[in-house]
Amino acid sequence: MADSPLITKSKEFALQIIKVCNYVKQTKKESVLTNQLIRSGTSVGANIREAFYGHGTADFIAKLQIALKECSESEYWLELLIESGYYDNNDVLEKCIEVKKLLVTSINTAKCKLNKNKP
Repeated sequence: MADSPLITKSKEFALQIIKVCNYVKQTKKESVLTNQLIRSGTSVGANIREAFYGHGTADFIAKLQIALKECSESEYWLELLIESGYYDNNDVLEKCIEVKKLLVTSINTAKCKLNKNKP
């Protein structure tokens, strides 16, 4: 599990989110968007980690789908912060999109595995 690129990249993303939110709160005095972003952005990795301890493939997929929803929400909040001028570095948005792509691939792979195991 620790070697999973999904776990590693989602944790890196969460740490970036924490830094971005702290920066925006301190320099721009903005808290509405950052409060939303810190919840969704740190939830991605938490749900991914939880997925690895799921009760079978279906539970694994369900947890990854929750992580995907949180990742998509994070992408939205990041877009708002960037497009509104509160934050001007696209690196964290690019990391978000990278994690989202990994999630989609992982979900699709797990669904194929689940469908192959059905009688």
